[in-house]
Parts: sequence; C-alpha cells; structure tokens
Amino acid sequence: MNEEALYEARLELVDFGIAVFWDVPETGFLDRLLSGEAMVPEESVNEPMDEGFGMLEAWIDDNRDRPLVEIREDLNTEYTRLFVGPRPPVLPHESYYREDTDFLGEGLAAVTESYRAAGWSSPEDYEEEDDFIAVELAFLRHLVERQRAGQEETFGFERVFLEEHLGEWIDAFAADMREHADPGLFLAAALIVQGLVRFEDEIVAQVA
Repeated sequence: MNEEALYEARLELVDFGIAVFWDVPETGFLDRLLSGEAMVPEESVNEPMDEGFGMLEAWIDDNRDRPLVEIREDLNTEYTRLFVGPRPPVLPHESYYREDTDFLGEGLAAVTESYRAAGWSSPEDYEEEDDFIAVELAFLRHLVERQRAGQEETFGFERVFLEEHLGEWIDAFAADMREHADPGLFLAAALIVQGLVRFEDEIVAQVA
C-alpha cells in the first residue's frame, strides 16, 4: 500500500468510528455501508480489527435487504440502551475509565488541553464533552489530515494523545461493549476502533 492509499485507509477507518458513535448513524451512512462501500482490509491487521470487520460483514449480510428506516430504528433503540439510558451500561468518555481522574472533571480538562496544544477545538454545536469517543476520534482525524499535508510535528501530537488519552481507555471501553452490546454494528465499531488505535500507535512509533 502506497503512502496516499495508507492515509485514505486511516481516514476512512476514523470516519467510520465517528459516524457510528457520534450519534445514531444517519441513513445516508447506513445506505453506503449496506451497499458495499465499506472498506475491508485485504490482509489481517490485528486481532480486534479483524474480529470487528468480520462482525461488520456479518451484520451487513443480515441487514442488506431490510428497509433503512427499520434498521435505523433498531440502532436508535440500541444506542439509547447502551449510551443514553436512563441508566446506560456503557459511558464512552475517557474520564469515566481513568482511575486517576474524576468523571468529567480533571480528566476532561486534560483532554481539552491536548486539543488546544495542537491548535484544535471540538465543534461548538456538539453537545457531548471533549472526552467523548467520537470527539477524540475527530481530533485524531484532524491530526492524520495534517500529517498527510506534510506537517510532521503532528506525529508527535498523536503519539502523546494515544499514550496519554485514547490509548489509555479504548481497551476497557471495548471490553464493556463486549459485555453489553449485541453482536452487530456498535460492537463491531468498538473492536475496529480498538484495532485502529493499535494500528495508529505502530505508525507513530516509527515516525515520532
């Protein structure tokens, strides 16, 4: 895989995670996913990503011929059960999983400071906090885009961000998803993102 194809693959993986976890996935995203536009690596990448893509392919096969409205209704029900509540079993926020910080307290401020150090801020109209999984993935996307533009210093930003933030809690989040999510889109996405973080960590270790 050449350098440009690698950047495209990295961005597509990040975009997939953002689309699944930002909110209940939109019908346009689901239509593209079910019509065969999902990128599946031709070779093994790592264990969680391989498992996640296998689960995703099975979910696509099971839902390909169903109306999009019905699929999104089912996903809305599961998204609400998992992440919204009234008593959600999974809280996809970094500070929830960190033992060294209070939930949405000091840890949240540390995440925000990481963004500021790299000259980025989360969308002002987004209701979730800066340590929400989709926001952290959006920051990762920002860094990968800057790397593709030749800004090599962003490899250092990414290395620190993975070591001190996203990489610190993604495994625990994926474990919670295994326990509480149905085999399907959300669990597949959690495993793919877990694998993506490992993959990104290998890339920045070679550069930063």
